[in-house]
Amino acid sequence: MLLIGAMSDTHDNLPMIRKAIDQMNRAEVSIVLHPGDITSPFTPKMFSELRAPMVVTFGNNDAEKEVLRRRFSEVGKEVRGIFAEVEAASSRIALTHGDEPDLLNSLIKSQFYHIVVCGHTHQAKSYVSGATVVVNPGEVCGYLTGESTIATIDTETRHTEILHL
Repeated sequence: MLLIGAMSDTHDNLPMIRKAIDQMNRAEVSIVLHPGDITSPFTPKMFSELRAPMVVTFGNNDAEKEVLRRRFSEVGKEVRGIFAEVEAASSRIALTHGDEPDLLNSLIKSQFYHIVVCGHTHQAKSYVSGATVVVNPGEVCGYLTGESTIATIDTETRHTEILHL
């Protein structure tokens, strides 16, 4: 069993990012997946406090991609691009922001992935589509919904929990 953490749409909200990191560290997640919208190059250094490895994909609001990639690398976190395939405890996981509906729908419909993690809508939700669990951890920033959320996913049971910060 592996516990995965997911957070999205942080949008430079540093106090809420700190809370999300603290929650992930307390939960002792094995890896954190972030499907984008970090936004500014000053934000990645906050993630140095995150004890777990992290894989990040870009969102539609991430402009300075090469600078973000370099800054995350400086704190030991990995940025892949607009899509990442992650293997965790025999689970195939797809990670993408979700602003490309054809890509997101193809990943889900393919049934190749056990878990698909996305963001973009800022709406926290988890559902099952065939053999695939789809998880949107919502928004860390809390700007659109007024709720700051993250998610954890158990790779063995595929149980997802949405956590309020």
